Amino acid sequence: MDISIQNTLMEALGMEVLEAEPEKVTLKMPVDHRTHQPMGFLHGGASVALAESAASIGSFLNIDPEHQQIFGIEINANHIKSVRSGNVYGTAIPHHRGRTTMVWEIRIEDEEQQLISISRCTVGVVLRQSS
Repeated sequence: MDISIQNTLMEALGMEVLEAEPEKVTLKMPVDHRTHQPMGFLHGGASVALAESAASIGSFLNIDPEHQQIFGIEINANHIKSVRSGNVYGTAIPHHRGRTTMVWEIRIEDEEQQLISISRCTVGVVLRQSS
């Protein structure tokens, strides 16, 4: 499935979809002026945006988009290590894929596969309203 990120937050932060399957989603994001906090490190909010983006794509791949849509309900993040440059990679794996909710774990690692941040995201599955 081709996922368009044109004109989205993902595009603004320079994210790239590397892998998108119902069981695993991996995104890449640069650590640069778009994703830095004022002190020059990766902004925690950018990490959370990467995590929720990966979980949302994974959730979308597990629904029938003609009859359902998805919305983030909750996300938490623990920032473990800082990084100033390069790229980070967010990999989302589902822990629960139910009829009305999904729960994803997202690990963000640097280019040396060191853990930068870990998140859990709950996504709601909602029936589309008929017109």
